[in-house]
Amino acid sequence: MKKNSCVSLRSLSVIVSLLASLVISLILSFAGGVITPTVSNAQNTACLHHFAEQKAPVITKPTLQTKTLGLCFEAFAVLHSAVSHTPLWSAEHLTRDSLRAAREVRRDDQFHAEASLPQEDQAQLIDYAHSGFDRGHMSPAADMPTVQAQIESFSLANIVPQNRQNNQLLWSAIEGATRHLVQQRGELFVVTGPVFEGEKINRLNNRVFIPTHIFKAVYDPQTKEAGAWLAPNEEGNVYQAMSVAELEKRIHINLFPAIPESVKLRAMDLPEPRIRQRR
Repeated sequence: MKKNSCVSLRSLSVIVSLLASLVISLILSFAGGVITPTVSNAQNTACLHHFAEQKAPVITKPTLQTKTLGLCFEAFAVLHSAVSHTPLWSAEHLTRDSLRAAREVRRDDQFHAEASLPQEDQAQLIDYAHSGFDRGHMSPAADMPTVQAQIESFSLANIVPQNRQNNQLLWSAIEGATRHLVQQRGELFVVTGPVFEGEKINRLNNRVFIPTHIFKAVYDPQTKEAGAWLAPNEEGNVYQAMSVAELEKRIHINLFPAIPESVKLRAMDLPEPRIRQRR
């Protein structure tokens, strides 16, 4: 009788332990959905609305696919590379309503390492410290329609090392031109990201790759038009406006997989960035 009691108590202990683990798992799962981004291939149902025709960008160069992970945030999605310690692309769906809401959100710069990534894959604040480079948003903070979305935009998973003048002048103007285009047209799907060209890529802290160029591609689902800006990651106001097909060939990413090639081959008329004078 005593032996059976011991077995019963042991079984009860195991059941209680399993239930406790299940409860903790559920709590962490819920917290992860609210506080941290969903870790996936960026194609889960929570993320599909960020992409044109619900299709995420596709890497077409095998070497770029190494150690990548999709992250789904409230107002944008990224494909993060543990090799470059940067996003390879950051996608968002902008509308007049979302930009109207974004104007009401007070900016609060809170850059942070992305806790949902393995620690060795994360860029860290120390990587950027005293580097002379800005922490450049790919999906801009000014696009974020809620406080939570803006907080998420300061994740280093959405950041690349950017030339300070480029970030604050030319690239800021390109972001502004994109928002102006949304106001004119009603909505755009946007994909932004870094380009790493050449045999040797410079790094911050021997870890974070420094882009040679930065791109921003846009697609208007109403008029079926698309176009892109491409700018060197350096001081100056030089940039190119081009077709999405031309950009995709250069960066080895199919930015809008569901869009016909005929649309990608025609470069839409993009507004000229209005570059403010440096103070």
